Amino acid sequence: MKLRLERIEFATEHTMGRLFVDGAFECWVLEDTVRAGKKIAGATAIPAGTYAVTVDFSNRFQKPMPHILDVPGFEGIRIHPGNTTNDTDGCLLVGLKRVGATVQRSRDAYRALFAKLSKAIESGEKVEIEIVHREQESV
Repeated sequence: MKLRLERIEFATEHTMGRLFVDGAFECWVLEDTVRAGKKIAGATAIPAGTYAVTVDFSNRFQKPMPHILDVPGFEGIRIHPGNTTNDTDGCLLVGLKRVGATVQRSRDAYRALFAKLSKAIESGEKVEIEIVHREQESV
């Protein structure tokens, strides 16, 4: 399974993108701001690139969750529900609706994505996420 996060809006306090699963739009993604060459723990988007994704137990959330692996300089990067950058802590927040610098219907987006990821991983399929920057658009 191939996830592709296209970052399309870069602001001082957030980054907004669209997540595609095997080429089909899945949901919106809210992240912390992209900081070139500078990392602030819990307040910086992960570097663009391609990363393996698995589902494993999160000690913080106390349940299995999607985990983005081997991100240089980052640990414990998850895909999870949330609405604002106050909820990100460096992770990817998913939502079915985008309103300004927030995502909404986050739990619905998360449940649908988690079901797809879990099914793929349980069937032995390799899952990865490619994170790319597109030119900023008005959305």
